[in-house]
Amino acid sequence: MECPKCGQTAGAGDTVCGHCGIVFHKYEIYLERLKAFEVDELDEDQSCGTWKAALFRPGDDLLQYWWPLLVLWGVFVVYAMSWMVLDLDELARAGGLLSGANLLFHEAGHVIFGVFGDFIGSLGGTLGQLLMPIIAGGALLYQRGDTFGASLCLGWVGQNCLDIAPYMADARAGQLLLLGGNYGHSSPYGFHDWEYLLGETGLLAWDRTFAAITLNGGRLIMVLAMVWGGLLLWRAWQMRSET
Repeated sequence: MECPKCGQTAGAGDTVCGHCGIVFHKYEIYLERLKAFEVDELDEDQSCGTWKAALFRPGDDLLQYWWPLLVLWGVFVVYAMSWMVLDLDELARAGGLLSGANLLFHEAGHVIFGVFGDFIGSLGGTLGQLLMPIIAGGALLYQRGDTFGASLCLGWVGQNCLDIAPYMADARAGQLLLLGGNYGHSSPYGFHDWEYLLGETGLLAWDRTFAAITLNGGRLIMVLAMVWGGLLLWRAWQMRSET
């Protein structure tokens, strides 16, 4: 027989190669494991390719209602840009229908996550308003294959970050008008979510730094959402042109 590693001739009863020193039966186990690993890696690559294809595949609704959804995408781009150019102080004074909806999910988050204690309950407001568009986008994507709708929900996540940033930046100052007509500087400790969250973690002095990170992260997410939606529209146009 020949050694499976170095090819050196070995006797019929040998269990170890006299040239390279491998143990034959252990080397066979190693080769089987290596083959299994390569198959798993190939499956993972194929799966990754499938996910990429799924995320950038126009849904049936986009192909059917291309023009109305193009208009909707244009409205979203204008709306997103009008928010992205604002700084923290300007965002603190901004409002609108979407911000009102975010506030509802924010308060619902306090109620839902409040069962886990004061800290998680305070964080629950922010989690509530972020999780709602994520859940909506996930439902559209996985249940309907609506990639375009999911891209708009991603933009909603980014807009939520822009809503959260000025509240975060106000942790020390407490100048924002809060729900019920209260202000952070005159309210009991714990009423202002981010004063409490950053205070409890010893990070209160970093409030505006975290706010800037959240602000720019939200801007980036909104840009990604616009690009994703635009690419889907372009691909849908190509598919319509071919039929």
